[in-house]
Amino acid sequence: MVEAGFEERVIRELDLIKKQLTDIREHMVDIDCILSDRERKLVDKSYEHQKKEKLTSLSDLKKELGL
Repeated sequence: MVEAGFEERVIRELDLIKKQLTDIREHMVDIDCILSDRERKLVDKSYEHQKKEKLTSLSDLKKELGL
């Protein structure tokens, strides 16, 4: 037969683990928000092109490609 004290300790431990998992989830970084150096350079280049009005709209690109 399992002791009542043992069951209570297990439940307390599970509650503690649950709280720790919640804390971990709240502080995790979304990997999709992290850019590599290459990706950062591409984003910067895109902003430069936008400022110089060198961007092509999707509709214009589709027209050029015959889509």
